[in-house]
Amino acid sequence: MNETKILVFDMDGTIADFYSVDSWLSDIRSYNTRPYRIAPPMYNMEELADLLNILKQFGYRVIVTTWLSVTVNEILNNLVKENYDQATTKEKVDWLARYNFPADEIHCVPYGTPKHTVTQHYGGYQILFDDNQKVREEWKLGETVDANKNILPYLMKLINEELN
Repeated sequence: MNETKILVFDMDGTIADFYSVDSWLSDIRSYNTRPYRIAPPMYNMEELADLLNILKQFGYRVIVTTWLSVTVNEILNNLVKENYDQATTKEKVDWLARYNFPADEIHCVPYGTPKHTVTQHYGGYQILFDDNQKVREEWKLGETVDANKNILPYLMKLINEELN
């Protein structure tokens, strides 16, 4: 039986070191996408991509599900919000491309969207990599990995399991 195996990655604080960017909070409060553009990677992205590409050879799919920025102004004009969301999506997709992240799909969804709702239609066993404890607690599709810790050993463990 060929079971669907999916690795779901958050971006900010998981693979992109968004929170290390100076003034990230004031930037997003002023609808500036700079932090999404200049965030350094959390890992050697070549090594991360190598591990993910090996897992893809074993039938894993790699999906990015990342939140857009929280709306900090409740009366923000919808057009401004829509334009900011589009600009944020572009920055995130460009960031992933710049670092050759081997995603099969990229989903930039409104802040607070339960992440399991994005990929649940695939079924199978899905593993979420996320730095947010609440997001991990709400995950309903399989296992979660705390991305506040180094995720590379976990990926290597998955590879070893496939080899044995």
